[in-house]
Amino acid sequence: MSAARSKPVIKSPRELDLMAAAGGLVCAILDELEALAEPGVTTAELNEVAARRIRDAGATALFFGVVNKEARFPFPASICSSVNCEVVHGIPNDRPLAEGDIVSVDVGVRLRGYCGDSARTFAIGQVTPEAGRLLEVTRGALELAIEEIRPFVRWSVVARRIQERIERAGFGVVREFVGHGIGAEMHEEPKVPNYVDRDSRKTDFQLVPGMTLAIEPMVTAGRPEVKFKDRDQWTVVTRDGSLAAHFEHDVAVTEQGARVLSNGR
Repeated sequence: MSAARSKPVIKSPRELDLMAAAGGLVCAILDELEALAEPGVTTAELNEVAARRIRDAGATALFFGVVNKEARFPFPASICSSVNCEVVHGIPNDRPLAEGDIVSVDVGVRLRGYCGDSARTFAIGQVTPEAGRLLEVTRGALELAIEEIRPFVRWSVVARRIQERIERAGFGVVREFVGHGIGAEMHEEPKVPNYVDRDSRKTDFQLVPGMTLAIEPMVTAGRPEVKFKDRDQWTVVTRDGSLAAHFEHDVAVTEQGARVLSNGR
């Protein structure tokens, strides 16, 4: 997104329904991938399944071919798959998933002109108690954010609750990557952090009906600092090598509170 901030795009009821259709497709794909994700399966195989489902639905993959100025090549897959210490933007590969791994899978589609974007972290077989608690806390932080959404509340109020939930559990909140507005474009204003500090307060915003946000806590089992894994400048990992989890939903602000657009309902 450009450095200049613009106003969030307020969506009509028709647009929200179109976004819910895109989000429903993403939800169905994540359901299928979660059922397939077990020891011995590769993330490349998960990507093939997702690509086929997206194509068969008449949609396009949001991530495939995305270019950023740091990366050495466009993103080469339909999903992001980030394993263990990988936080986001992991590239699917032929390494078989192993018992005890965790893998964050992010799926994005454009369907009939509108975007759906959602992520979950899957446990592969039996995972350690720490990994299980990391998934529980990260998922719970997203659920808390959705519960806290009300018209005319400042986002910083919600972000503080997310941060408190995560840090009280002894985990770290990633700062370098945040949520975002979403609609006809994958990335719209505003930026949606999962924490509050001096810089985030400068871009704080009020929740208003018709606003649509991709809310996505990214949580580390250790320190919150991250770095790029390789020189390709795509896969982001924890700097201390600790595990990371990522959950995301598209959410519309309504007069009654929050409408989740990516849960298939």
